[in-house]
Amino acid sequence: MTKPKPEIKIVDVATGEVIVRDANAEEISQMELDAANAAAAKTKAEAREAQRQAILDRLGLTEEEAKLLLG
Repeated sequence: MTKPKPEIKIVDVATGEVIVRDANAEEISQMELDAANAAAAKTKAEAREAQRQAILDRLGLTEEEAKLLLG
């Protein structure tokens, strides 16, 4: 089964006209780049959270106790 081609939806708020068209190659490339960047950012955030939790565990602190110390 092939993936459907992404669509671009353009809405003219002044007239209410809605245009839906297939995305062109440049737009598809940008969508893929955006998805890859979002996945990388999510992975980085998850790794940072794991590191933070490992430090709290090593110190024997809860998140609330750490917030009291740092805030």
